[in-house]
Amino acid sequence: MFARVLTAVPLDEEFLYSIPQDMDVSPGCRVIVPFGRRSVTGYVIAVEEERELDFQVRGIQRLVDREPVFNSELVELARFISHMYLCSAGQALAGMIPSGRRETASSLFDSEASFSRISRLAPQQEDALRIITGGTGIYYLYGVTGSGKSEVFLRAAEAVIAQGMQVIYLVPEITLTHQLSRDVSARFSSRVAILHSALTPSQRLREWKRIIRHEVDLVVGARSAVFAPCVKLGLIIMDEEHENSYKSSSTPRYHARQVAQKRCQMNGISFIMGSATPSLEAWNMMEKGLVRRIDMPERVAGGKRPDIEVVSMLGQDRCISARLEEEIRLALLERRGVILFLNRRGYSYYYHCNSCGHVIECPNCSIAMTYHKNTGMLQCHCCGYSQPPVRECPQCLSTDMSPAGHGTEKVEEEVRRLFPQAAAARLDTDSASADRELASRIISDFCSGKINILLGTQMVAKGLNFPLLSLVGVISADSTLSVPDFRSEERTYSLLEQVAGRAGRYDCSGKVIIQTYRPSDRAVQAVLHNDSAGFYRDELAVRSMLGYPPFSRIVSLVFRSKTKARAETGVNDLAGIIRKVIASSGLDGSVRVMGVSVCIIERKAANFRYQILLSGSSLSQINSVVRKALSLYREPSGVYIEIDVDPLNLM
Repeated sequence: MFARVLTAVPLDEEFLYSIPQDMDVSPGCRVIVPFGRRSVTGYVIAVEEERELDFQVRGIQRLVDREPVFNSELVELARFISHMYLCSAGQALAGMIPSGRRETASSLFDSEASFSRISRLAPQQEDALRIITGGTGIYYLYGVTGSGKSEVFLRAAEAVIAQGMQVIYLVPEITLTHQLSRDVSARFSSRVAILHSALTPSQRLREWKRIIRHEVDLVVGARSAVFAPCVKLGLIIMDEEHENSYKSSSTPRYHARQVAQKRCQMNGISFIMGSATPSLEAWNMMEKGLVRRIDMPERVAGGKRPDIEVVSMLGQDRCISARLEEEIRLALLERRGVILFLNRRGYSYYYHCNSCGHVIECPNCSIAMTYHKNTGMLQCHCCGYSQPPVRECPQCLSTDMSPAGHGTEKVEEEVRRLFPQAAAARLDTDSASADRELASRIISDFCSGKINILLGTQMVAKGLNFPLLSLVGVISADSTLSVPDFRSEERTYSLLEQVAGRAGRYDCSGKVIIQTYRPSDRAVQAVLHNDSAGFYRDELAVRSMLGYPPFSRIVSLVFRSKTKARAETGVNDLAGIIRKVIASSGLDGSVRVMGVSVCIIERKAANFRYQILLSGSSLSQINSVVRKALSLYREPSGVYIEIDVDPLNLM
């Protein structure tokens, strides 16, 4: 007997191995096989009868699984991912399946908000549910924060499960997964699998096997849950579709939305997405009629959109403007909650010389180091490197060194100085990573009123319901606007709208203060005037004029090497081959090289980085050019290529 096996190597080939007589191998199992001079994990996709061969076949060394951990649908999906994201089918399959080899029990988290079943739907929820359950298709719940999208998702899931089918419910963040766990488990009779990054590989494997045995009706999880091995898949739901965390940052660099669409197409089932701020790609699909949009404009708890005010910070040298300070004092007097949002960790976001202006950069990355006052260290938020503050400028030898700009720590310091009687807490990656239970404890205390002012980064910006919250202050709307990326306006609009959506969910007292040095910016003005349609229209017009997504497809090839010359030589050599392939294939004008250059962040983790950007209207044409060029290219020693199809980040 022989097994056809895929391996997680960048070779898009199947390999044949003989099966020892005492080994019971079946398709869907993992095995250990010899590969060159090493042993690797293989994925058995087929078993064949013995036949005569004119070459020697090596044997399987060991069986990892006694029962299948993947099925034929996942193999077909792996081939789709291989074709679309320019990796091997084995790499795609390896990225889907848990790496654990022994099952262990997992624990659920306490929920931070209620997802228990409500007794009565609002009219807009009933209308949305009637449309979704009335046929098969791709639907988008476009509703303001607090419009009850989650309950519609869960009712749709119940309807599908009642027919004996399984449902995948995708959420973008680990905190959202925690929110769902307890109430969803109760609601679906504990036939729920929670897949998230806090699970060990062995715990994930245990949940994986429960799914494939159909002991699970509902799979809740982040990005990789889209690969759950459901044997009777009936529906996929994607909450907060706009979130960047749905895009993988390692090979295969897939987007869960695109994979979910393919899986639903393969199974002939519905795909439901939802957000208050759709991605521009999703909005464009709705405009073209490829996705049916279902509007949910009202907040079901009776609240209304908060009053929004923009405060110019030009000429101000403080973190909290006088106007925001005034509103915070009013909220505290009324015993209401306040959220202050700043998308920058640390005390200051750079450390510099006051004499010559030199900024201290990470020795491994070409970005400024962030000063953290609570640890007294400079830290790189790219590679994690840290060091004590520099006492003497390496450029001019001046000792006049100091932090500049403001991060969450500095804002926290100013909050405690201005409002000494208020109970304040900071919730960001730094504080949460130091204590895994801290986030839940802080959120619970803020909900109950024990904490008056909650200061944080994106962790507090979305997905959470705070009944006592009346004021949201955006310390700086410019942190995302200043990023040199064509998506910066879209990201800024989405983030501001999501942050603003925390206030006024339960009554009419909500207020949002947006502090910015660019008060006339399109994204800021769109949030101020509640003009989402205008923002999407204008942004699509700009993208169309410049030939950017969603009116084109982009493929990025990033070259990294410890040696700058090798990375530069590698990128120039492949760029030359790509141009020749485009010309010889008759694709001049269909596929173009947008640029060959140093990456915006030239060094990351001590690697020099160069990139090639390709664009065109047809992804299959771009991918065919890349495949052909790579087949003609000899990768220099010490040079690594990262291929990203439809990249969300060009930094």
